[in-house]
Amino acid sequence: MEIPVIDFSKLNGDKRGDTMALLHEACEKWGCFMVENHEIDTQLMGKVKQLINAYYEENLKESFYQSEIAKRLEKQQNTSDIDWESTFFIWHRPTSNINEISNISQELCQTMDEYIAQLLKLGEKLSELMSENLGLEKDYIKKAFSGNGEGPAVGTKVAKYPQCPRPELVRGLREHTDAGGIILLLQDDEVPGLEFFKDGKWVEIPPSKNNAIFVNTGDQVEVLSNGLYRSVVHRVMPDNNGSRISIATFYNPIGDAIISPAPKLLYPSNFRYGDYLKLYGSTKFGEKAPRFESMKNMINGHKIIPA
Repeated sequence: MEIPVIDFSKLNGDKRGDTMALLHEACEKWGCFMVENHEIDTQLMGKVKQLINAYYEENLKESFYQSEIAKRLEKQQNTSDIDWESTFFIWHRPTSNINEISNISQELCQTMDEYIAQLLKLGEKLSELMSENLGLEKDYIKKAFSGNGEGPAVGTKVAKYPQCPRPELVRGLREHTDAGGIILLLQDDEVPGLEFFKDGKWVEIPPSKNNAIFVNTGDQVEVLSNGLYRSVVHRVMPDNNGSRISIATFYNPIGDAIISPAPKLLYPSNFRYGDYLKLYGSTKFGEKAPRFESMKNMINGHKIIPA
């Protein structure tokens, strides 16, 4: 099975309809896809990876191999509750914490800020396209994620999955779905490891070539879409031949955002079957969707009058 690839350069021409259909299918059946021609500066992407790799080598690598995780693996103790990863988290919005990270250089701070500014445009565009495909207003997801704030929360998990001497004994990252919204991953272009669970099988996600961004949807997109777009279980497998970089940026609801299925996507509820039968009698040979929409305005036989 090959993961869907969304070519953003086709969204402005006569291939837009086909591209939107492919995006819808990817969100509905896969929960993940690659984005190509996203207009993020490729030199900037390369610089981000270069500086993150250097930061890991200088500040994190030695301490990781001396950590309790490494010691437990070396002694072949229980490793079912640990992840073979070295990570730190950068908040970007609503408030940045990047300057508080130990030993981080101004060059890395500035480069990450420039990258996130461009990546955020891609995240917002994807939220608009998903909203459109769901039949919602194009800013629906963004507004839902913003709560009473000025916009969604944005943060980046920076991870290295170090070369592992006993990869059969541990996970790089255990099986899970992502709690948030839209995840945009700048990943390694050489070392594999990411796997998604689809149709009862683990599907290997190849390293990103041609500066593609890997995208997956989290639990909150599943809730907002009333289950049409599902978050998918995934994991990271360690490697004994190489060290994998993962820079995952989360376009998430802010903490006080109230999340619920979009009312437009819900089936009608709390109506009397007798009322439905009356409507059905006069619309039997028409589409069912207008009947369902009409019943949304009925509760226990009474029309809902907007306040």
